[in-house]
Amino acid sequence: MGIRKKWAMSGMVALLVLAMAGCSSGNEAKGGSADGKSLKIATDASYAPMEYMDTDTIKGFDIDFIKAVMEEAGIDYTVTNTGWDTMLTSVKQGTEYQAGVSSVSITDERKETYDYSIPYFESTNMIMVKEGSDIKSALDLKGKKVAVQAATTADELMSGIMGVDNGNLKRFDSNAVALMELNGGGADAVVADIAIVNEYIKNNPKEKLTGIIDKENFGSEYYGILYPKGSEWKAKLDPAIKKVIENGKYAEIYKEWFGEEPDTAALMNAK
Repeated sequence: MGIRKKWAMSGMVALLVLAMAGCSSGNEAKGGSADGKSLKIATDASYAPMEYMDTDTIKGFDIDFIKAVMEEAGIDYTVTNTGWDTMLTSVKQGTEYQAGVSSVSITDERKETYDYSIPYFESTNMIMVKEGSDIKSALDLKGKKVAVQAATTADELMSGIMGVDNGNLKRFDSNAVALMELNGGGADAVVADIAIVNEYIKNNPKEKLTGIIDKENFGSEYYGILYPKGSEWKAKLDPAIKKVIENGKYAEIYKEWFGEEPDTAALMNAK
């Protein structure tokens, strides 16, 4: 994201669509587990620059972050690209995958079904429109055609503003398809995480796109590692996450991907 490592426009869309189609790849940490257990992690690798497919390898901020955490904890792990819905379902069951790392916002509703790690990333949703659009805020989206990824906080926010059953709220399986809907003229705007929007705008200058931040209607949200209810992994990994943030490794990874310093004080105070 720009925020991200250089990645061409056509290549980005192709790889995001490939990820959405269900290709799968693992990314294994080096180093032994302290107790002989290995953690299997699911992700939806269509969220550049947080997680995305580079040929057959999953890359991104989340991937580098979880690697640092697992090295700190001394635990073996694999990350597999499963797609969003499969990740949510499989982590809830806790059998094939015991955790999800995929820019998953911490919400009260999800807390009823899952456990979360402590927060590790501050984000907000952002509006993306074509240059010259009359849309200036989230409230301007009423009466417009808006594309979102289904079952995300963007979907929840826009359902509240536009109405859950509003036919102009167009829900897709991935942000990749939502972005293409805007480019193809099928939507007036896309709402998605700020890092994804910024990365797409940066890598697609010919599309003449612009991003809009609306702090009044889209507040800060925080990402956490997703676990099944009652998971033992939260207690094992929370101390490692805290250590990675405190020892400067987190800031190092953040600057590599986003080109700026993170607000770790706000992150550590988040609930």
